[in-house]
Amino acid sequence: MLHTFLATYLSSAIRFLFLLAPFFVVTMFLALTRGDDAGQKKRVINRAVFSALILGLVLFFAGPLLFEAIGITLNSFRIGAGSLLFLTAISLVTSGTRNHATSLPEENRDDVAVVPLAIPIIIGPATIGAILVYGAELKTLPEMTGGVLGLVTGLLALATLLHLSGYLEKALGTTGLNIMSKISGLILSAMAAEIVMSGIAGFIQASGLAG
Repeated sequence: MLHTFLATYLSSAIRFLFLLAPFFVVTMFLALTRGDDAGQKKRVINRAVFSALILGLVLFFAGPLLFEAIGITLNSFRIGAGSLLFLTAISLVTSGTRNHATSLPEENRDDVAVVPLAIPIIIGPATIGAILVYGAELKTLPEMTGGVLGLVTGLLALATLLHLSGYLEKALGTTGLNIMSKISGLILSAMAAEIVMSGIAGFIQASGLAG
């Protein structure tokens, strides 16, 4: 049981960290909070990460109920979510940004913590799909506990990077952050391929086509 928990926790923490595309989020955070003082930036980070955590936990446990309610299988959703995640990975690799990234007008700056920073920059459409899939895949209590703590760890790591964003900008520069985002995109593409292939393999097995 302990081995299952630790294996799931470590795997989930790494998955969620890359799924959140932290260096892209850092880049967007720097752009959205340019000119804000340290106190304002800290409040934005805390609100954004807390909002993302609440949404992430809801999605993590909502997968099975959602699939049953709309009448689709986990394997079908794996294929759809994986495809969407792959498109996001391509966007990160080619331009260093997610394809849903948006800018916020100056007059709405008070809302940047939740929209667009928490949603859709931290948790966007592809991230939502992946969290639903990962949550639905975990069946036992040790696995679910490890998955939840993995999500929390990924968000805490993201929060740490956001608090250090000023130092990261000085050390890496805009080009360095962009390169790191592209590297994250490469890893996301592999994760997306794994999700899609798992969905295809599960669909073939369930349909009895393998034999």
